Formats: sequence, C-alpha cells, structure tokens
Amino acid sequence: MEALLKKELGTSMLKATGHAGGGCISEGQSYDTDNGRVFVKINHKSQARQMFDGEMASLEAIVSTNTVRVPKPMKVIDLDFGGAVFVMEHVDMRSLTKYAAELGERLADLHLYNKRQMDKQNREEQSIGKGSGQTATPVIDKFGFHVITCCGYIPQVNDWQDDWVKFFSQQRLQHQLSLVEESYGDREVRELWSQLQLKIPQLFADVEVVPALLHGDLWGGNIAECSDGPIVFDPASFYGHSEFELGIAGMFGGFGGTFYNAYHKKIPKTPGFEKRQKLYQLFHFLNHWNHFGTGYRGSSLRIMKDLVK
Repeated sequence: MEALLKKELGTSMLKATGHAGGGCISEGQSYDTDNGRVFVKINHKSQARQMFDGEMASLEAIVSTNTVRVPKPMKVIDLDFGGAVFVMEHVDMRSLTKYAAELGERLADLHLYNKRQMDKQNREEQSIGKGSGQTATPVIDKFGFHVITCCGYIPQVNDWQDDWVKFFSQQRLQHQLSLVEESYGDREVRELWSQLQLKIPQLFADVEVVPALLHGDLWGGNIAECSDGPIVFDPASFYGHSEFELGIAGMFGGFGGTFYNAYHKKIPKTPGFEKRQKLYQLFHFLNHWNHFGTGYRGSSLRIMKDLVK
C-alpha cells in the first residue's frame, strides 16, 4: 500500500507518524510526505470506494461554504487487493471544550448558507440591471445530493426530491425499515410503520423547510477542535432539514448548552421541534440497528410508539 501511496501522491518520502485513528468502519494513519502531513483512511470492503467518494464530495461541499472547518480532502485511491484509501489533510485535534459556542454558530452558518444564497439570487433578480441573478455557488432548491453518501457503511438514497416529507419518509426511514425487514422480518415494526407514515406530515404543518447542506452524521465522535477553532469530520452530507442534524447530536452526548444556545440564536426552534427531533432520532436508531444489531430495536420501537400516540 505504501508504494501505491507514494506513486499516487507523488512523494519520495512516506513516513508513518504514530498518529493513528479510526472507528468501527475504517482505520486511519497519518504520514509525513514531501508536501506535508496527510491523514489516510483505509477500508478493505468492496464498497469502500463508494463510501469514500461520498465522503470526499461531502467535505468538498462543506469546504465550498467557508462556514465550519473540515479536513481538506485530497484523493480517493483504489487498493490493488480490494478496498480503497482516502487521503486528506492531517489536522491536530483535541476534544471540543473551548470552541463549543463557535461550533454552534458555524454549524448554523452552514445550515443557513444555501438559504442565504437563495435570498441573494432573488435580490439580484429583482434589481434590474444589477447582476445576472447567478451566485458563485449553485443554489439548491431540492432535497438530496449529487452522489451517494454513506451513514456508517450503509449507502443513503440521495435522489433529488422537491418535498422534504416524502424524501425523509421514503429515502431515509423507509429505506432503513426495508433493511430491518430483510434482516429480521419484525412484525411489530412493520405495523407501527404503517401507522407512523400517516402521521409524519402532521409534524410539518406550518413549517417551511428550506434545503440546507448538512454534515449528516454529527454525533460527538465526529466533532473536535484544533488550535484556532472547531472542526467536524466524517460527514455523510445531503441537502435536508436543518433540524435533522440535531437528531443524532442529542443521542450520544458531546454537545453542551453553549453549543445549542449559540446555534439557536441563529436558527430559533419552531413549534413541534421536540417531536420532530424524535422522528429524526428514529432514523439513527434504525441505522444503528442495521449496523450493530437488535440492541437498538427497543429504542426504535419506543420512538415509533410515542409518535403514533
């Protein structure tokens, strides 16, 4: 693998630094090269290329907004014996403490970025003779993403849709529930879903959902800080409802009151927020069930029962 990395990165030096990392999906290792230090994620599964291509597109999309910092992506490389590696900027990171409020502000800026681009384009279109109404970054008016992204190792259905409720119901919840059905054939879940899908539109009555670029998997293990501010990583991006982002953030800890206060100063809660948070957490509990097994069945059922009351 090291010979392949040297060739693909155009470096004569490739020295492992001792900075290793990784989670339950991929391994990671930092290397010094002729052009500086890089971080390399390694995965030997057959679907690794698709997973890393989605992560690279996610990082590129977030970088283009100039809102919240992420590691700069460099290259996805196929391995000779299956799998792939993903090369990105190495960043020295530590646990988020000092910059929690700034992360809240910057995440809100990420979520507002597309709406601000929309507003700018509309202003330009209304100003006769002042610009073409074209912003530097394309305005997105649908829900989805231009490539497949993976939340964990499960590919997400990112086909573009005009309607958020349909997108989330069909391409997030229904997709996860189909995988649960394939693996477990769970009758109770099936019956609850037949009731819940009828209730979901009511949770969005009088709520305007503008497509927002999301990190997509923002739990406490995917946030940190470096010397000059907060950083997020391991995204599974798509354009969706900004509230979706906070679903998993509230499940496993790592986000304190200063983060939420700073975020909600820029994006205030709207009526029904708490119930929609449960709906968004349901997606993540189902995704964890599909990744890690029936330990997450109880949490999934509890939320479904609560939402169909």
